Amino acid sequence: MCNFDEGYEKRTFMDGNRDSRRKEKRRSRHRASSMAGALLLSASLLSGCTFDLASAAGESPADSQQAASATNLTVNSAAAPQNSDTALVTVTSPEDVTYDFDTVDLDAGWNSSTASKVTLNGDSIEFSGSGASVSGRTLTITAAGTYVIGGNLDDGQIIVFTEEKDAVRLVLNGADISCSDMSPIYVMGAEKVVLVLADGTENKVTDGSSYPNVDAESGEPNAAIFSKSDLTINGTGSLSVTGNFKHGIVSKDSLKIISGTLDVAAASDGLRGRDLVAVKGGDIRIQAGSDGIQSNNDEDAGKGFVAVEGGTIFISAARDGIQAETYVMVRAGDFSITTGGGAPDSPASGSSFGGGMDAGNPNKTTDSCKAIKAGLDILLTGGTFAINSADDALHASGTIAITETDITLATGDDGIHADTEILYNSGSLVILSSYEAVESANITVNGGSLTLNSTDDGFNVSGGNDASSSGGGFGDDSFAASGNSFLTINGGHVDMNAGGDGLDSNGSIVMTGGTVMVDGPTNDGNGAVDYNGTFRMTGGFLLAVGSAGMAEAPDDTSTQNAMLVGFSATQQAGTLIHVEAADGTGILTYAPEKQYSSFVFSSPDLVSGGSYNVYAGGTADGTQTNGLYMDGTWSGGTEAASMTLSSVITTAGTIGGRMGGGGGMGGGKTRGTGRP
Repeated sequence: MCNFDEGYEKRTFMDGNRDSRRKEKRRSRHRASSMAGALLLSASLLSGCTFDLASAAGESPADSQQAASATNLTVNSAAAPQNSDTALVTVTSPEDVTYDFDTVDLDAGWNSSTASKVTLNGDSIEFSGSGASVSGRTLTITAAGTYVIGGNLDDGQIIVFTEEKDAVRLVLNGADISCSDMSPIYVMGAEKVVLVLADGTENKVTDGSSYPNVDAESGEPNAAIFSKSDLTINGTGSLSVTGNFKHGIVSKDSLKIISGTLDVAAASDGLRGRDLVAVKGGDIRIQAGSDGIQSNNDEDAGKGFVAVEGGTIFISAARDGIQAETYVMVRAGDFSITTGGGAPDSPASGSSFGGGMDAGNPNKTTDSCKAIKAGLDILLTGGTFAINSADDALHASGTIAITETDITLATGDDGIHADTEILYNSGSLVILSSYEAVESANITVNGGSLTLNSTDDGFNVSGGNDASSSGGGFGDDSFAASGNSFLTINGGHVDMNAGGDGLDSNGSIVMTGGTVMVDGPTNDGNGAVDYNGTFRMTGGFLLAVGSAGMAEAPDDTSTQNAMLVGFSATQQAGTLIHVEAADGTGILTYAPEKQYSSFVFSSPDLVSGGSYNVYAGGTADGTQTNGLYMDGTWSGGTEAASMTLSSVITTAGTIGGRMGGGGGMGGGKTRGTGRP
């Protein structure tokens, strides 16, 4: 049994110091009112290591020290007039959302001639130096300084309890420490503790499955390495931590990982920093019975966040992979995250048509099993992510902004969900499987490559919030029709395979550029394009193929021509769609992935007053990318429609049970426009 001195636990000076350092204010989740004409994306600027909000917008970097400056992003917002293409969104950075890696954090060096030495001999401890004392199998450090620890300690403890302002440096130099009924390393009080993993060493910390002497009110300590103060890990050695009782590594202030190889297995959370978790580098592997990485300060708007600047991070968590009360910010790093056992082997089939949002998803769970979850915002400005999650892959109660980030994911629910706004600027997004691929009150795509696969909607733009954002598991989305919600596509390349609606907006759609190709629904209860407000198309390439019952095109507020064509019979998957001008010039050749009855097509190549023929079937050669033929020849199809573009939107064939006229706004629910 560990020789824990309960007298130290009864002292209160450290709690007082910690409370005086922590601001006593409640965080606010309030966003700027849409009546003010702006959306507030509260992403952090970091002192010393600044997350560049300008680069998140695809703009030139601003001065990294101007923490209070705002950056304007050209995106869609609730304040945008229905016939405008874009609106400005204000992005600010709260001055109190900061952290740094100071010289003490970064310094992994130590001088063996001046450091105190701790030799662990199984059931005893030898100590030489000053600033610490030994009682049985417990070493208690009461002064700042450097302590080099090596050897094996069976059922013992290292306790740090000092009021000095300088840091305590624990150099783990081949140390194996276990304690059966308390935290093997317990920081009860210090200004800062730095765990240095000595070069070339392997170190190990293991606790037992029960702590009989934890504080009844706080339930602490509750981790194999537990610190009431700031805790930093650096060095080039390795550390294996097994938290059999609850958590692996916990800091009640900040937890910083600078470098080293860290392997954590925990019955509950892997890494937890109440005020923040900041990772600069290292090789981190986490197996967690609850959350992988968590920052849980819900009392201070400038804390409770996770920031990653590099390293390799592997997380397998029963619940959330990375969970922050406020912000998650990533500038670089290689991530592999699995939550809740991963996405189901057989994703949900069908759609939510007629059943309310998410009502058709059989993959719900009562737990929150999201890969990355933020109580406010998620800002990704770099990094590579491989995600396999039972619940949403990325989930924010506020806004998600993504720039120069590569993401591949499979999920049992939403690929990316934000209650307020999703801003996708650049990078690569591949959603292998999802229920709904991308969902928010507003979605803006400015660039990048997006490959989206969903059993329900591809893009789902709605007003409201997802009930699961408050910690209740999946929960039905409470989104409803909203005239202030927009899907805006200004650039990028989108390839979508949606079982439900493809481009779905309970508000409006604006497309000014980019390439969008949709293989949409096969049932008439959904449409490849579906919107409640307007669909203004002024540029880009749009091809949306699917069923005919609810087919829609852009509307007559558009400035780029579009055609909506319904076929007299359902066409089988792979049956070519070919559009050519009256002189035989090929405009489009496409092989849909699924059966279809209609398509909407818009391109700068469609000329006002021009005559076009539409064919189904035939053969084509040349270069094909995602079903689209970019060159070569086509021959042998059957004519399905012939039309003259006498207005900006032209409809032909049978749409929604009604015949299109070959000019003007034809039957059904038609409006429209698109291009590559």
